[in-house]
Amino acid sequence: MTIEIGDGGIVIDATLIGPLLKVTPEDVPKLMRDGAITSLCETGVGDDAGAYRLSFFYQGRRVRLQVTESGEVLRRSIVDYGDIPLPQAMHRPGG
Repeated sequence: MTIEIGDGGIVIDATLIGPLLKVTPEDVPKLMRDGAITSLCETGVGDDAGAYRLSFFYQGRRVRLQVTESGEVLRRSIVDYGDIPLPQAMHRPGG
């Protein structure tokens, strides 16, 4: 599954993000609007130019997607602290 990257921003299907965050895809838009799911987009520089790292945070979980400029997901990672809130350092770029 690819991610749409264009002049209007980045669009990710909730069916990709929801299961990784352990929520139903139908709940993703509302949780994002309510600020329960937050995100961070980092643009690659140097050897990573043209790539993006997209991070999504929900409760004690962080999901990261490394994506090409065409929207192909190259890598994904999940950090899950369970019932413990993520440390603030996990919410920072490069953290």
